Amino acid sequence: YMQVLSPTFCNSFHNRIINIHHSFLPAFMGGMPYHRAHERGVKLIGATAHYATMDLDQGPIVEQDIMRVSHRDDVRDLIRKGRTLEKNVLVSAVKAHLEDRIIVHRNKCIVFAE
Repeated sequence: YMQVLSPTFCNSFHNRIINIHHSFLPAFMGGMPYHRAHERGVKLIGATAHYATMDLDQGPIVEQDIMRVSHRDDVRDLIRKGRTLEKNVLVSAVKAHLEDRIIVHRNKCIVFAE
């Protein structure tokens, strides 16, 4: 919910907190990524699920997806389209985590197929 977690909290739950970010990281880290994507005229929007770390939006990436957008889309359209991506990416990431199909090596995730 747009909160920066403390180092102590992150360390207590290392690789056990999944964050959903409404952009295809590493692009548009932080807040209002759809607004910034629209300003840049992107052709693709995305969503990223990653393990939360002390470094905002920089944790190991678990899952990502993208969707093509056009110049006709305004920010509201990007947000609406992105919500579906965010839900699907979060579900896939949580499922892989619960099924113990993820190995974290340094700042990368190896995610095994179902």
